[in-house]
Amino acid sequence: MRRIMLRVSYDGTGYSGWQEQENAITIERELNTALSSVTGEEISVIGASRTDAGVHAEGAVCVFDTDSRIPAEKFSYAANTRLPEAVRVWESTEVEPDFHPRHCSSEKTYEYRIWNDKFDNPLMSRYTHFIYRDMDVEAMNEAAKCLVGEHDFKSYCSTKAEVLTTVREIVAIGVERDPAEKRLVRITVTGKGFLYNMVRIIAGTLIEVGTGLRTVDSVKETLQKRDRESAGPTAPAKGLILKRMRFL
Repeated sequence: MRRIMLRVSYDGTGYSGWQEQENAITIERELNTALSSVTGEEISVIGASRTDAGVHAEGAVCVFDTDSRIPAEKFSYAANTRLPEAVRVWESTEVEPDFHPRHCSSEKTYEYRIWNDKFDNPLMSRYTHFIYRDMDVEAMNEAAKCLVGEHDFKSYCSTKAEVLTTVREIVAIGVERDPAEKRLVRITVTGKGFLYNMVRIIAGTLIEVGTGLRTVDSVKETLQKRDRESAGPTAPAKGLILKRMRFL
């Protein structure tokens, strides 16, 4: 039995997230169906992370086991002929049989995209959250600094989350306007683990800072309160992209 690792990109629009669900179209189901067709086996991928409905990815990771003799690098080509246009495997490699993408140390980088202009852009609307009010990116960056490091992120976690601890570590976070397209604002967050809706709540809170609805200092106060009601709203899923995942 061999274990194959895939790196996957997808447009999450119209999908009910990553994880297999009854009576729902998911990324995991698309991959299982395509790979089962390729190998002639019952394939069930194991994802490194589970994105919500409407969230996109450029660097999602999953593994699957197979007895197929197909060269590892060829699985990407074979799967892509059977996947819908919204899902693509851009790399396939063989890994150790005991490698598990959720049971090893890693860093994930997410990017939240905002279209900041008087009017929305229909060519960007599937992948950005539209904000018409002027945004102070410098203030957003200043507020984000207090989130770096290991903290209790209970204020930045959905109340639906079922976890043993809400302590997580953010390695880096930054906010910038795209150098070539100033109307596009990116919030980039790298961490060693994330809570349910954590990046989207951080984005929603920083957007409030940028638009003057809350102060820079309030972000640190929100961390200390450990109360979801003290943070900003959960920003829409369509602006979020899982950019990459790095195993340490």
